[in-house]
Amino acid sequence: MTSTQARHTRRAVLQAAVDANARCHGADLDLFFRGDREHHTTWQARRTAALRLCAGCPARAACEELALRDGDGRDQDDMVRGGRTGPELTAARTTQTLRLAAAVDADRDTEGRHLDQLTVALRRTATAVTDRTVQGRRIPPTQAQEQQNTRVRELAAQIRQIRTARRVRTGWGVAA
Repeated sequence: MTSTQARHTRRAVLQAAVDANARCHGADLDLFFRGDREHHTTWQARRTAALRLCAGCPARAACEELALRDGDGRDQDDMVRGGRTGPELTAARTTQTLRLAAAVDADRDTEGRHLDQLTVALRRTATAVTDRTVQGRRIPPTQAQEQQNTRVRELAAQIRQIRTARRVRTGWGVAA
């Protein structure tokens, strides 16, 4: 996900991207936060290690966007999130105030948030592996696969219903 994509994505999808792809998943989270009364040189070394870990992370843009929306980081150099330090997050938030306010308002849209949650659930359900093979031969669909297909159809129908209702309310129901 690029920074541009992250800026136009809802919170639930961003969080799902971070949860699924973050390199720091399972890492010691103390690496990303300065300890109380920690010496500056010790923190600099840990901060550099954290920034290095973030540099190649596929979820970096989503993590950074969440940090900006959450208001993480202040003028103090005491954390790393999304590949940025606290002061860098503060500077970015200052330059992007209007955009971030609009994004936070959009995240508060409960119907939109529900739609995002359904979309994430659909993606997870649809990509769950239930295929079985034995010696290179595919086994016929199992009950688990049939349940998965049923759940995918249910989620898709709920998404379609919400999207159609939103389109009608905004005046382009005929095109929907």
